[in-house]
Amino acid sequence: MTVTLAEPLTLPCGASIPNRLAKAAMTEGLATPDGVPTAELERLYGLWSDGGAGMLLSGNIQIDRDHLERPGNVVIDREPDAAMQAALSSWAKAATRNGNHFWAQISHAGRQTMKMINPHPKAPSPVKLGLPGGQFGEPVALQSEEISEIVRRFALCAAAVQSAGFTGVQIHAAHGYLLSQFLSPRSNQRSDEYGGSLENRARVLLDTVAAVRTAVGPAFPVSVKLNSADFQKGGFDFDDSLQVVEWLEQAGVDLIEISGGTYEQPKLLGVEGLEAEEPQAVAQSTQQREAYFVDFALAMRAKVSVPLMVTGGFRRKEVMQQALDSGGADLIGLGRPMCVMTDAPNQLLAGLTELPRYENQLALFPQWLTFLSKLNALKVMATFAVQYWYYAQIDRLGRHGKAKPDLSVFQASKDIAALQKTLIKGRNR
Repeated sequence: MTVTLAEPLTLPCGASIPNRLAKAAMTEGLATPDGVPTAELERLYGLWSDGGAGMLLSGNIQIDRDHLERPGNVVIDREPDAAMQAALSSWAKAATRNGNHFWAQISHAGRQTMKMINPHPKAPSPVKLGLPGGQFGEPVALQSEEISEIVRRFALCAAAVQSAGFTGVQIHAAHGYLLSQFLSPRSNQRSDEYGGSLENRARVLLDTVAAVRTAVGPAFPVSVKLNSADFQKGGFDFDDSLQVVEWLEQAGVDLIEISGGTYEQPKLLGVEGLEAEEPQAVAQSTQQREAYFVDFALAMRAKVSVPLMVTGGFRRKEVMQQALDSGGADLIGLGRPMCVMTDAPNQLLAGLTELPRYENQLALFPQWLTFLSKLNALKVMATFAVQYWYYAQIDRLGRHGKAKPDLSVFQASKDIAALQKTLIKGRNR
């Protein structure tokens, strides 16, 4: 029987998502320097709630203010005081005003913390991020007691957002952030109970899932974002991912979002990394697909029955429907299109057949810069510059209620750099 995009999805915990379209997690940078939600976040998520997605995922809500993904992240690393709890509740109220779900993506950046935030971030092992430019510092290996504290903070954060009116949580274990770093033998070179075998490398993630479930109870959706692979030699590969997905199902998660890549190999952005992509044991049609990770999810479906969400590359409605029909996805994640077209889900459900591709329409890079971006340092710069264009659209939605599609990538980069400088200055006062 065909499942349409408009049909609800019932999760193992009993919660029901109104339709099969989700606003994927995208970093906002709109919190105060101290990590408190703002009126700008409320405006942004109110627009997205009105846009018709069955579920909205927040950007990174960090469990440690010294390990941000970027300045302007929301931070919950202690019991919220009255002001913080009120700000969280107001944000959740705006984000659920259309009857949709709003889930908190909870995270710790680990070694992917920028040097301007922390020159010596904590990580599984002291393995520095392999990117040119000096934006990231020298990581320091976590002690066992620090790992236990991180697990506790994930649970604390989950309980806080549940109390504030969020309707679910997603534990971020993908894209090279801390829990993903533990999973990868490339970044995890420990010899204790948290390193070596896959069972040991997955221990922190599974302990976190257990702690979060205890904190929120059996009826509250708990999900995990997981890499299908890191796509790096010696990293977390697809066979590893298949096994971890089985363990997560046994642990009682309600949804797994399948993604992939790290800052070093940004497969999640659909661009090349600084090294050759490591082949994975999955159907080669993934390389030709509009949606990057559908084949990985389809291979996982043969092993597990837990609902799967796939994000990355979706633009055509027929491809979204094919992903549902194939069993490779139960929920479709939309990211970049919603940075400009905030009502993309409503438009798709009303008959729109294809979402816009802003990269192509705006010609973000002149030909000479595209050529130069083949050099490693400039390739990294070019990748971040494209990201900054989307950051700037999100920022404009939050501050002014509308995007600016004709914004140049150079102006966007300038605007976001200035904003981050201001946030860092405010943080250091």
